[in-house]
Amino acid sequence: MNKVAFYFLWAARLVAAIIMLQTLYFKFLAQPESVYIFSTLGVEPWGRIGSGIVELIASVLILIPRTSWIGAGLGLSVMLGAILAHLTILGIPIQGDGGYLFFLALTVAGSCITILLLTRSHWLPILFSVSGKRNIRVNA
Repeated sequence: MNKVAFYFLWAARLVAAIIMLQTLYFKFLAQPESVYIFSTLGVEPWGRIGSGIVELIASVLILIPRTSWIGAGLGLSVMLGAILAHLTILGIPIQGDGGYLFFLALTVAGSCITILLLTRSHWLPILFSVSGKRNIRVNA
């Protein structure tokens, strides 16, 4: 991996992890905006706490180079759920935030996609191997 790709990878890791970690305060301490969101979705409090736990795990995995692709997959899954919720139930702006939370979800999703693209040599062989062994070598 060249230096530019290496720096992009670390920037994407930091952006995704920092955003997901900073939202844990709102989820775990039942801040009114988080309670409103998950109540509107009909999954308060377990959806709020559960998504917070998954985001915490994803953030830690993203920051560990060998597991960043796993964390990116988890993070992308959660963010796709958040984006879908915004587009179908919640709306883009929530309680006058001007779409800030939607923008953060898009940013994390983009960062996770970047991580997955830059680490594809780690997960592609596993994904396409029946035995789980690295039979296929993909050069990144």
